[in-house]
Amino acid sequence: MALHTQDRPSDSPYIARVWRGHSSGVHRMTSVATSHWELVVWTHRGRTHAALRGPETAASTAAVPDDSASLGISFAHGVSLPHLPMPRLVDRQLDSPHADAYTFVLAGTRRPLPTFDDAEEFVARLVRDNVLVRDPLVAEALGGETPRVSARTLQRRVAAATGLTPSAIRQIDRARQAAVLLGEGAAPLDVTHRLGYYDQPHLARSLRRFIGRTATQLRRTDPAQPLSLLYKTHT
Repeated sequence: MALHTQDRPSDSPYIARVWRGHSSGVHRMTSVATSHWELVVWTHRGRTHAALRGPETAASTAAVPDDSASLGISFAHGVSLPHLPMPRLVDRQLDSPHADAYTFVLAGTRRPLPTFDDAEEFVARLVRDNVLVRDPLVAEALGGETPRVSARTLQRRVAAATGLTPSAIRQIDRARQAAVLLGEGAAPLDVTHRLGYYDQPHLARSLRRFIGRTATQLRRTDPAQPLSLLYKTHT
């Protein structure tokens, strides 16, 4: 009974993370909140599926098809789809209308399926075809740089590119970072101070909402209901 995952960073400014996984004997997982949207491809019982998954604003329980293989490209903040308003993707999944072992449909065009190793080439083709666009100001501001525009303008551009507010993104990413630290054995009090929570109850509320686990639960694995992908990020 396991959910095996592998992930890697990317040197593309359009990609936050690339991951792949395989399930065996796992029927559900806790899908933790994420501020990124992604393209996911999975194969189950000989059928291939593809979907766009939007940012998730709270933890939830998700079904896991047994003996399935999956691949995901998580897109960087500021990357969006001109043909699809990003707020429509928040807490939603949009399935591709047609997918087979080699291709799927995105933005009305049939495209070859990406792989774990050629994700950057796949995304570069989407950029050339104007399927993906990137707002560098959003990426810079959420990366910690001082915005060159007013707070109102920044709020509008972040919402357009991500479907979320800057505050929501910070809260989600901070909770994910807290979960990683606690899973590595850090003490809750240390995590509270390190990540700027008001106190430990504040940390606890954030974990329940965004991760679906308590600090104690994060210190041990639950093979029957594992967590979705978590990795170290800068907050």
